[in-house]
Amino acid sequence: MSAGQKPRPRIVILISGSGSNLQSLIDACLNNKIKAQITAVISNKPNVKGVERATAANIPTIIIDHRDFNSRPEFDLRLLEAIKSFSPDLVVLAGFMRILTTDFVNQFEGKLLNIHPSLLPAYQGLDTHQRAIAAGDSKAGATVHFVTPELDGGPPILQAEVEIMPTDSAQDLAARVLKVEHRIYPTVVQWFCDGRLKAENGKAFLDGTLIGSNGILFDKNNQR
Repeated sequence: MSAGQKPRPRIVILISGSGSNLQSLIDACLNNKIKAQITAVISNKPNVKGVERATAANIPTIIIDHRDFNSRPEFDLRLLEAIKSFSPDLVVLAGFMRILTTDFVNQFEGKLLNIHPSLLPAYQGLDTHQRAIAAGDSKAGATVHFVTPELDGGPPILQAEVEIMPTDSAQDLAARVLKVEHRIYPTVVQWFCDGRLKAENGKAFLDGTLIGSNGILFDKNNQR
């Protein structure tokens, strides 16, 4: 870093599995789309593909197995200590399959992002694709949002839609939604690291403008 140059924002990413969204963020940092440094990847499960991805990219990895703790608060306290040791500007949940306690979430207010595989506020929680198909919806999708203590209830930032086909299984739909997740998550992280995205009083703002209750609809032909 040259004299007078601002240090790049520091990101810690939490995972539980294959880490495909993690990979999209690693790639975006490598090609300078996201002007930031991923300082650590933390997994609550050992021996998952996401840890291999981080190791291959020379990113420090930590395993904090939730099964080693007697309670959710004990796990969250250890996780909190690990995250804070890297002094992150942003914490990103990328397929992190643990419900975090209110005390934990409040430690990172306005600096904690998640991606959810539905068009929030529809289908919070699990089994989103099957629920959308069973309801006869014509579209599904994904939403990047700020995290608040309410499960999948933080203010939406960016959404991407995919069409639900008549022959879709939940697995078919999940695969197509995952592709758009890999496009919108790096975009939102880029906005945050560029100082364009903020959360205030439970609402999300981009370039100082309030984002609506359903977030911004992603248009691949007209990216901001």
